Amino acid sequence: MNKILKSLLLMPLLALSVGASAAQYTEGEHYTKVSEKVSNKKEVREYFSVYCPACKNFEPVMHGLKKSLPSGVPFKRNHVDFLRGASPKIQQMLTKAIVAAGQLGNEDKLIGALFNYLQVQKAVITSEKDIRNIFVLNGADGDKFDKLMKSFGVISQANSMKKSQETMSAKRALTGVPSVFVNGKYRINANKLDRKNFDKDYQNLVKYLLELDS
Repeated sequence: MNKILKSLLLMPLLALSVGASAAQYTEGEHYTKVSEKVSNKKEVREYFSVYCPACKNFEPVMHGLKKSLPSGVPFKRNHVDFLRGASPKIQQMLTKAIVAAGQLGNEDKLIGALFNYLQVQKAVITSEKDIRNIFVLNGADGDKFDKLMKSFGVISQANSMKKSQETMSAKRALTGVPSVFVNGKYRINANKLDRKNFDKDYQNLVKYLLELDS
């Protein structure tokens, strides 16, 4: 009986909490609806480029967001190839490498190494060998990297990233990076979030959007 009473007492508090979140975040201000349909499964997808300085600065926020997501909700990193830092061919090669990084283990470290190589060391990537050397210096298995870069799975995932990029660009939903989308339907408007508590506000908004169409 006591358990039932406690549950009944908690219900108004839960309703108040949900209502407060709904009131806190506003469509058109904190987020933008870019599609009428949601993805088949819940997801959070970041479009980014290792040639983008803002993306590099955003890395700690994304690492925190990834850790904060509810169980079963994947954080997907979608590398793009439309920046001016290198040719589309090199950028597409990097997209493949980033897919491979996810299978080599320690994905965050390997992507961080690419950011560092391009933006801190101011070095230039001209071939797959350059990427391989960066990964090996950061603990990756070179032979496994070679096999992954030629594998159907990696090539297929890289092509899927390209298609996702083109779809969002065609909708004029993806106009720059970094951009974060929730369930393929909502784009985060980061410039409208609380600067004093940015990371937590970002995480709370993403969680709110994940449940918006449930």
